[in-house]
Amino acid sequence: MKTKRHFIPVLTICAAILVLWYVACIPMNAVVAETKITAAGGGFANTLAVSWGLDRPVIPAPHQIVTEIWNSVFLIAPWKVKSLVFHIWVTLTSTMLGFVMGTLLGVGLAVAIIHSKLLNKSLMPWIIASQTIPILAIAPMIIGVLGSVGFTGLVPKSLISMYLCFFPIAIGMVKGLTSPDPMQLDLMRTYNASASQVLWKLRFPAAMPFLFTSLKVAIAIALTGAIVGELPTGAQGGLGARMLAGSYYGQTIQIWAALVAASFVAASLVYAIGGMERVVNVRMGARP
Repeated sequence: MKTKRHFIPVLTICAAILVLWYVACIPMNAVVAETKITAAGGGFANTLAVSWGLDRPVIPAPHQIVTEIWNSVFLIAPWKVKSLVFHIWVTLTSTMLGFVMGTLLGVGLAVAIIHSKLLNKSLMPWIIASQTIPILAIAPMIIGVLGSVGFTGLVPKSLISMYLCFFPIAIGMVKGLTSPDPMQLDLMRTYNASASQVLWKLRFPAAMPFLFTSLKVAIAIALTGAIVGELPTGAQGGLGARMLAGSYYGQTIQIWAALVAASFVAASLVYAIGGMERVVNVRMGARP
């Protein structure tokens, strides 16, 4: 019963969004559909049929997006360029590599910052300032510089993902590693614990909730970085490349299908991180 009660608000919001989406398609597609509606004889039924069935609408109807996803996922071999699964896999590989590198960089910076007041005062402002640079401006620069020295494909996109996702991890881990009470730190000093022992036996266990919260944010941002990294490269594979190709040829349904697929992938990755968090909490003795 509790599970059903939890799903009712979610389903209600989803139903409201679908209704608003279908309604919004009518005025948004009016300019494109006006001639076809007139040719069909006008009327409310023809207006709905044309507005929700255009080949190149301004905003595609939800059922058009579902049809495009079905056709490009289940009716095309996954290793072919026209398959959405192929593009998801290309983006996912750079996302995961960038996420791993960003996690290592963020945790490493956090550990260095909490052990050095000098780094805390000098490095932290630069970490924060790095996120004020628009990624759309810096992505072509990264790709161009790395391309000039022979690094193309996976590496530049992964570095852009890393650049975006290390920030929440670094900030979250600094907060988590400094979360133990002063009395707990004093107790560790009483036991004559070394800095590494304090880190592994006290600081890291206390930082786990902060880490997993940061990872959920970082994995979604890493996917965004991978997609952005595919835009200026002219790549043939990846969700970003598929969106770009759709914009070139006016295939709005293809663009929206790629966007929905990216949202599904991001939600799945966040859910996977949540599953890892529950396993770690149980192993650490936390109550379910």
